[in-house]
Amino acid sequence: MPKNSASLWTTYEIQSGGLQGLGFGAGFFFVGDRQGDLDNSFRLPSYVRTDAAIYYRRNNWRAALNFQNLFNVDYIRSAAGFRQAVYPGEPITVIGSVSVQF
Repeated sequence: MPKNSASLWTTYEIQSGGLQGLGFGAGFFFVGDRQGDLDNSFRLPSYVRTDAAIYYRRNNWRAALNFQNLFNVDYIRSAAGFRQAVYPGEPITVIGSVSVQF
C-alpha cells in the first residue's frame, strides 16, 4: 500500500439549450511510491493517471465514451510475490456504453 494516494473525479452536464444532456468528466488518480514485495527489497514508483468521459443523456437513455489512462502513461499497477511478477498498468483504453434506466 502506498503511504499517499489521492483521486478526484468531476463531471458537468449541460442543463438547457440545444446541447442539454451532453456531459463531460475528468478524473485524476495519484498513487505514491510503495514497496514491491513483503521484504521491502524494491519500490514501485509513484504515478498520476488521467481519465476522461463524454456522455449524452436523453430521458432514461445514456450513451457514453470513457477514456482510461488518457495520456497513455507507463506505470506499474502492482507486484506479486517476491519479484515473481510486476504488473504494468493498462495503456489508453476507450470503453463505450449504452444504458437504459427502468
